[in-house]
Amino acid sequence: MASLPPPPSPVHLLRSHFSPVNVLSFSNDNERLYSGDTSGLVVITSTRSLRAIASWKAHSDGLLGVEEWDAHIITHGRDNKIHVWARIDEFPAAASIRLGGSASLPGLPTPNLRYSLDVNALNYCRFSLLPLLQAEHAIQNTDTEALIAVPNLVESSLADVWTLPACQRLHAAIGKQESSDTESDGRGNRQAEGIIMSMHLFTTLPDTASSSSSPRELRLLCAYENGGVILRRYTGPENKKTIEGIGWQVAWSSTLHVESVMAMAVSRACTFALTVSADHLVGRYDLISAGLPGVSLEDACKVYRTKKPGNAAIAIRDDGKVCAIGGWDGKVRLYSTKTMKPLGTLEYHKQSCQAVAFARSTPSMEKEHDSTVQSGLLEVTDDEESDDEMSEEEMRKRGLWLVAGGKDSRLSVWTLMSFDKR
Repeated sequence: MASLPPPPSPVHLLRSHFSPVNVLSFSNDNERLYSGDTSGLVVITSTRSLRAIASWKAHSDGLLGVEEWDAHIITHGRDNKIHVWARIDEFPAAASIRLGGSASLPGLPTPNLRYSLDVNALNYCRFSLLPLLQAEHAIQNTDTEALIAVPNLVESSLADVWTLPACQRLHAAIGKQESSDTESDGRGNRQAEGIIMSMHLFTTLPDTASSSSSPRELRLLCAYENGGVILRRYTGPENKKTIEGIGWQVAWSSTLHVESVMAMAVSRACTFALTVSADHLVGRYDLISAGLPGVSLEDACKVYRTKKPGNAAIAIRDDGKVCAIGGWDGKVRLYSTKTMKPLGTLEYHKQSCQAVAFARSTPSMEKEHDSTVQSGLLEVTDDEESDDEMSEEEMRKRGLWLVAGGKDSRLSVWTLMSFDKR
């Protein structure tokens, strides 16, 4: 019987942080990698030169989230602040190569702070951004370019939705208008689900089969401390501010975990979601069929058992076929999102892996992605030096990247490949 291939190794290691890395994201064009750590430091790394092109103390406490939004950078910290920065575009490739690989080198630029939003960061739950392009049917407001969901300012078991850049609260205390017999802590705070651990704001696709052009529906998916997940839908009038959760209804509720949800990821098409926890379970939620007449919640929300408990992070590839789960043991495990069949394990970090992120897919990669789940094989290829202009082949390679960040303050970069069935 043929022996298994040796475990793959990362193609690159980045040492631009000195504190545990807990936040990762790519720009839409895969030119920039954003990372944040528990000290509040944010580093932007060029994917061409693999050098830090910006590094600054964005928050006085640890990072909860960082995301590029058009010409802006949004950072979310444990200091109860969300900052919106102006993205720096003056990043000549030669300059970044000349600066070298250390984020502590002098001369690295700092983005200009545009505006800030006071939030509640008690429950370690990062923001969820919905750009106007996706939200335009859910809210018609010329002053609004995006919606952003965060935990409620007072009660961490509730959610708020704000507008950007106006920083106006559009929906307040989502989840409050639910069963009056919910357990309370004696001060009127709901305790059934506990605090929100993760959330995702999105809209439904318009009904193309309908003769009338139906507007998209605003929805909010929340994962909770008790291991449950709840999907809420907004049924009130457009453009109307709401308080105490008025106009929001529960579409469905499912509790698959026995421990608090540590991380949740939603597919790019918003068709399904995955959750991980301290237990050995992975929850999968069908956001299309769940709650529909004739579809049981057990069929739409399924739990899968893995061999390893203790998971801290999860990410879904753009094609929705593969997910990466970062474990407390430092390993990153890859699974098919359809069957949760193991596809491989990436081993480098000796301590907990707290963040994982897939690069954004390019249209030319779709056919290649289709074969990944069939084979379940991983191949690591060395990346070649880039010229000033990124070739199509180099863009394809960037789209195959997976980056993991750990408690050891390092970033590991992997190139995931697959073979066709032989």
